[in-house]
Amino acid sequence: MTTSTDLDPPRPLELSPALSCFPTRTPTLLPATHTNSYALGSRDVLLVEPATPYEDERREWLAWARGLQSQGRNLVGIFLTHHHVDHTGGADFFAAELGLPKWAHPITASLLQPGASRGTATASIDRELLDGETIILDGPEAESWAVLHTPGHAPGHLCLFNGSTGDLVCGDMVASIGTIIIEPVDGDMMLYIEQLQRLLDLNASRALPAHGAAINDPSRFFAHYIAHRLKRELKVLDALHAVGDSGGVAKDLVPHAYDDTPEALWHLAELSVQTHLIKLEQDGRATRDGERYFRLPGGSP
Repeated sequence: MTTSTDLDPPRPLELSPALSCFPTRTPTLLPATHTNSYALGSRDVLLVEPATPYEDERREWLAWARGLQSQGRNLVGIFLTHHHVDHTGGADFFAAELGLPKWAHPITASLLQPGASRGTATASIDRELLDGETIILDGPEAESWAVLHTPGHAPGHLCLFNGSTGDLVCGDMVASIGTIIIEPVDGDMMLYIEQLQRLLDLNASRALPAHGAAINDPSRFFAHYIAHRLKRELKVLDALHAVGDSGGVAKDLVPHAYDDTPEALWHLAELSVQTHLIKLEQDGRATRDGERYFRLPGGSP
């Protein structure tokens, strides 16, 4: 965990003539306090992450978006990386105010339907995007963004990659402030690690996360995330061996697996332990009886 915060990030932040960042305050997890929205494109513009549910921040976000229009730029849509409320809290509001369609993965669309009961905002999605599609933004030089379906943190999570510039919009796959929680309802640790490796293999020149500053050495950053998760997995497995034949539930294992984390954060750590245990079962290194997990022979750390 990091102790830094983003209480007063600069906005808008011009990252290139065709890319700007506008962080807004959202109900996200500390130490992050804001979610980054991005404007992609020099003429046609795609707005990424309609995040904030707060009225004052919505006014500022709309002023930013309308300022782009006043420059003669054409807003073409609003892109949602995934369904979590600190990414979607303004989706329907901004779309209605600007007359724009909302784009997301089909799984995200289903999770934003009324009654989906995931503690999220509700929104209607106008265009469903799949892995391998390409978004073309018209301009002096047309910009091509590849759609990448990257489940693990959320089942419908999407990233966008510009192979010409090397820019990667990575949502909540990583963060440069705080850490990314992989919890057992929406998360899948095995898929998450696989997709981190996929992002690493892109050799992107810059990653644009939803929380924190741009990451200028993303391959090294992704490699660090993978190593960190695998190291934590070994600590979870070691904790499972420590409880012996009686086995244990996730909460039992947190003091050992997260002994380097403040106890005040152990309630969040317990969620990560659960997803690690599910992966260990998938890997054949643990077995489960109800909520209690047990070591398997040969599943040593």
